[in-house]
Amino acid sequence: MALAGIRIACLVGAMTLMAGCSGNYAADDDFQSPNPTVGQNAEGNPDDTLFGEGGLTLGSVLDGSILGEDGEGGGGNLPVNRYLWQASLDTLSFLPLASTDPFTGVIATEWATTPENPAQRFKVTAYVLSHELQASSLRVAVFREDRVESGVWVPRAVSPETATRLEDAILTRARQVRIAAVEDDSAS
Repeated sequence: MALAGIRIACLVGAMTLMAGCSGNYAADDDFQSPNPTVGQNAEGNPDDTLFGEGGLTLGSVLDGSILGEDGEGGGGNLPVNRYLWQASLDTLSFLPLASTDPFTGVIATEWATTPENPAQRFKVTAYVLSHELQASSLRVAVFREDRVESGVWVPRAVSPETATRLEDAILTRARQVRIAAVEDDSAS
């Protein structure tokens, strides 16, 4: 009998909670936002961007303007410097890519070995952190694993100098890409 009472109390509590979450809206069509400008641009027209004003538009994805002509991320659409992005891809091209995401600025490689040492493999993740072309806009993480006698891959420490050398190589390549772009623009 007591168990039945507990069940009924739980059922009534759950129904009350669900009723409280449902709101008192007549229909979705009649719902008025407390902020009537949400989803509208400055002229009061529907906003066609993701993430609000200055956000990502479908057109910027389709026309390739995401990374902008000035390398600054297409007018605020993305926080990725195009020169650092391209330089990271160029510099890490010796490793197979696992994923690239210009929206977050992350480039991740697959594990790869060298013919000289097949019992050791490396993986690199590059983070383009800002739209600025500067050293603080880039971070590189290097991971290493060694295969032990049982055939299992075991994580090993990587010297911080390895990541620093890769960052330096990417920054050098970014400067080269930017200089080439400036020269191409001035020749046009």
